[in-house]
Amino acid sequence: DEVWEGVYHVAAAPNDRHSDGQAQLIVLLHPLARSADLLTRGPSNIGESRNFRVPDIAFLRGTADPVWQHTAAIVVEVVSPGDESRLKFGHYFHMGVEEFLIVDPKPRSVEWYARGTDAFVPADGSTVLGITTSELHAAIDWPT
Repeated sequence: DEVWEGVYHVAAAPNDRHSDGQAQLIVLLHPLARSADLLTRGPSNIGESRNFRVPDIAFLRGTADPVWQHTAAIVVEVVSPGDESRLKFGHYFHMGVEEFLIVDPKPRSVEWYARGTDAFVPADGSTVLGITTSELHAAIDWPT
């Protein structure tokens, strides 16, 4: 979001492939999140007012603040052409996020990452939600 010549500009909404992926992931993962006592949220501000990122979906522990979430159990990014999903690893790790899921509809890829000692490391699924990468991949109705 920027202000140019007195006009406030915001980023355009994502394409249909992105929106469909986001909606499917909420439907598929929300029941697992509820079983794990997590709150399911759409785009959320992870961080603080001057240093935050906005994942497409966040799964939170405890009570959610209406604006700023210091951390999340899991953040989900659905890749769109030219987006910055993969540039957010360091921020989410620094904020204490436990798991990071990246779903890219175009090549039909699901990448799950878990918190390692110094960075996120590839994982075969979510220990928080109890689902494997291949199970999630098979459950998604990928666009044609």
